[in-house]
Amino acid sequence: MSPLDEIFKAYDIRAVVPDQLDAELARKVGTAFAAFAKSPRILIGNDMRPSGPELVAAFADGVTSAGVDVVLLGLVSTDELFYATGALDAPGAMFTASHNPARYNGIKLCLAGAKPVGVQSGLQEIRRAIETGNLPVVSEDERGTVSHRDVLANYAAQVRSFVDLDALKPLRVIADTANGMGGLVIPAVFEGLPFDLEIMYGELDGNFPNHPADPIQPANLADLRARVLERGADVGLAFDGDADRCFVVDDKAEPVSGSTTTAMVAKAMLEKYPSEKVLYNLICSKAVPEIIRENGGTPVVTRVGHSFIKGVMAETGAVFGGEHSGHYYFRDNYRADSGSIAALVVLELISKAGVALSELRKPFDRYAQSGEINTEAEQPQAVVDSVGSVFAAKHPGAAQERLDGLTVDLGDWWFNVRPSNTEPLVRLNVEAPDRASCEAHTEELLALIRDPS
Repeated sequence: MSPLDEIFKAYDIRAVVPDQLDAELARKVGTAFAAFAKSPRILIGNDMRPSGPELVAAFADGVTSAGVDVVLLGLVSTDELFYATGALDAPGAMFTASHNPARYNGIKLCLAGAKPVGVQSGLQEIRRAIETGNLPVVSEDERGTVSHRDVLANYAAQVRSFVDLDALKPLRVIADTANGMGGLVIPAVFEGLPFDLEIMYGELDGNFPNHPADPIQPANLADLRARVLERGADVGLAFDGDADRCFVVDDKAEPVSGSTTTAMVAKAMLEKYPSEKVLYNLICSKAVPEIIRENGGTPVVTRVGHSFIKGVMAETGAVFGGEHSGHYYFRDNYRADSGSIAALVVLELISKAGVALSELRKPFDRYAQSGEINTEAEQPQAVVDSVGSVFAAKHPGAAQERLDGLTVDLGDWWFNVRPSNTEPLVRLNVEAPDRASCEAHTEELLALIRDPS
């Protein structure tokens, strides 16, 4: 195995610093990306992790050594970097490990217009260039230049352009930014809006002293939920470390799933853009395609992951796409995902509806879901295949689909089990008509996953 096998993931580069990812490797990635991107300049941003500045400096040195100019954006959220690659028409590199612990960092790469660079769209070529040493180097006189640019104000204006500002009501909003980039970005986005905004853990600190910046885990929502009740807030917003994902908590401090948020935003987007296509990934609730159809749209199912979704969005011209994991993609935002845009659309919906989010969400919450459950496995794909064989034997009439892992639809309930793209894990999602049956089916499947023999 190559040392790069563990750090070049399906969508990005992510690793422990400095054991797996250090300045030397960052410099090589910079040079290889400059050669791959074939652009006169590259944008670079980073989150608040302590290892960021050194890695950015090395990456920038690699880019300029290939004769390409660098524009340093400084501290930005990932969706801000994606926006910049569209607005400034240049490729970009974002140094972040998203929700991972402090010892990690990583690099998310994209071409101009936020076009993703993933395992099937350039990441393998970049890796091969590093492994073979096929890295261009120019003379000192031909080196690229380094400049700086701040795009936060323009990005905030872009986010606000997605809602009717005159329709917004003075809601009380609590945002837990988990010491991540939301602490810088969210106040700028909300500036001038009629909301009573309180930021929790807004200090930028890549050591995450309060709780992990991973809002998909229920434990990390505990502080936000308590504060929503304490303040009598209308809504709570939870952002991950690089602030591109957003999870919502209602006025009763109950979490709103990514599927429900996807359905709500889809309805809002179809009101503005009737009869358009809307994407959803295959672990979203069945309620999502139902609601898309009910509102005159055409649902299109995709694999999990931003590089796949952005590709399908480009092919289909879809106006919006959502993932159960809290990523929300907008055609008019260069098809890039933005937790900030999704948050404002939800606040606009509440403002227009004139009812609490706990009431507004009810028509969208139709089924019981397990949430994503991860199980360690030495051979994740073998586990998935074993589960498929068991269900083929027990339920020969059930439809099995292999778009991403294994999805089995048994009529009144369904499940998806798939290997992680980044870790030695099997990921399970189950949906059923009610909580009791969902829990029973989940336990049945977990038993198979944990003992596939």
